[in-house]
Amino acid sequence: MNSPGCHLVAARQAYTGRMVRLASLCGGALLGALWTVSAWAGPVPRAALLEIEGPIGPATSGYFEKAQAKAVAAGVDLIVLRLDTPGGLDSAMRGIIRDILASPVPVVAWVGPGGARAASAGTYILYASHIAAMAPATNLGAATPIPIGGSWPAPKEQKPEDAGKPAEQKSAAPALPGDTEQLKTVNDAVAYIRGLAEKRGRNADWAESAVRSAASLSAEQAVKLKVVDLQAADLPDLLNKVDGRSVQTATGTLSLHSAGASIERYAPDWRMRLLAVLTSPTIAYALLLIGIYGLLLEGYHPGAVLPGVAGGIALLLALYAFQMLPVNYAGLALILLGVALLIAETYASTFGALGFGGIIAFVLGSVLLMDTDVPGFGISLGVILGIALCAALLLALTLFLIWRARRAPVVTGAGALIGQTAEVLEPFSGEGWARVRGERWRVRCAVPLPAGALARITRMDGLLLTVEPQQHH
Repeated sequence: MNSPGCHLVAARQAYTGRMVRLASLCGGALLGALWTVSAWAGPVPRAALLEIEGPIGPATSGYFEKAQAKAVAAGVDLIVLRLDTPGGLDSAMRGIIRDILASPVPVVAWVGPGGARAASAGTYILYASHIAAMAPATNLGAATPIPIGGSWPAPKEQKPEDAGKPAEQKSAAPALPGDTEQLKTVNDAVAYIRGLAEKRGRNADWAESAVRSAASLSAEQAVKLKVVDLQAADLPDLLNKVDGRSVQTATGTLSLHSAGASIERYAPDWRMRLLAVLTSPTIAYALLLIGIYGLLLEGYHPGAVLPGVAGGIALLLALYAFQMLPVNYAGLALILLGVALLIAETYASTFGALGFGGIIAFVLGSVLLMDTDVPGFGISLGVILGIALCAALLLALTLFLIWRARRAPVVTGAGALIGQTAEVLEPFSGEGWARVRGERWRVRCAVPLPAGALARITRMDGLLLTVEPQQHH
């Protein structure tokens, strides 16, 4: 006979089985729906992140070229170029722009994060990019080209009768030296940036003012004047805002699908990082000093080997770095003159006149060596003054040691023996033997001397000493 408890247990088991089957059906349906949605949405887009920070030089250009090629080969959907630069060398900038214009993958240039800038060469790169964006509290502009080794001449004064007249009606004035070169350089830069602006549909008139009058803009103003395309607070915000935009690349028109894209960072490889270190102005300057002083030490102490080897390697690296940098050759000539004067001081007795003149030439040359008008390529004044102070202290110490050596009594050679006392070892008449400062010497005297007598040395002829009897008081 079945009890009511058995019926209750059986009912519960049947209910549980039905719920399990229902949950399995719902889970399968949900997984199928998710698979269908993911298949319809396609793979997650990929964005390559390249970063340019600090002055733009040969190492920067090489890094961008290689990183862009790797990103394109990896099949990324777009390249994000983060900028924070004061500018740099024209040749390096143009190399980066050539790579952007030839890129089959859209390049989105973004000035960020807040507080960053894209000044001078960075402005040209922004204009060349397929999409230009800026973070809040950033700026761009000041794109006037500046010559290496000096500034442009002062502008010509305007005549009173020309005030208010258009340019074509102003009276002609004699050109100042360098005017033609300045006009050629500035006009070339204007044509270059206007061409980039027209290609990307951006504000070409403001681009020209950035070159001619070094105009600058904040991020808000840049968007308002259509200098850049948009503002984005961070990278995810940037990727969401450029999603769906169409751009013209070297291979045709592409529509961006960047919302929620995964970001892959392409950092410089070890070679590019090494090149960036070597072409740092301060490091190049230090290598030059190590090379010069290493070869000097090898010259003063032949056979030391290590100073010569280290100096040769450092000098070659310095010359390579200077080839890559905006060097002022007048400054380099002054440094070499200073080194030559320091060398001359070791051979000519000028009591420091040549040496301190060399230090002054060395300091002036060091200040002029790097063209500080090119943003980011100056040498710290503290480094220059520290090295100059060390050189001055070393020269002062050398002069002090020379002065003390000249005032010290003679302790070797004939000068050290003249006036010394000799003790006769055995009686002699004419020539005999005597002890001088613990050594046995052949001596000669005009009078006979007994053993144990003391005599004063008056002359030295080779290894023969001339003595005279010492007077007793």
